[in-house]
Amino acid sequence: MTKDEILDVLKTNLYEIIPELEDEEFSVDEKLVDLGLNSIDRGELITLTLESLDSDVSRIEFVKAQTIQELADVFIEKV
Repeated sequence: MTKDEILDVLKTNLYEIIPELEDEEFSVDEKLVDLGLNSIDRGELITLTLESLDSDVSRIEFVKAQTIQELADVFIEKV
């Protein structure tokens, strides 16, 4: 799976968690907290994406990722 495909999955799952983001433009380099995600939303985003990718990576691997881009980088590295 390519990084662009993973970014698409992350965005789709992000829109499911915070639907109002679908109408806004944002960068994949914006911090998740600045997009309105709290720790629960962040965990849900990671879980939904892991399920979408049919992957079983430990959630601890994602601790340092603060942006969608950084999450995608971890997925690329671990999946």
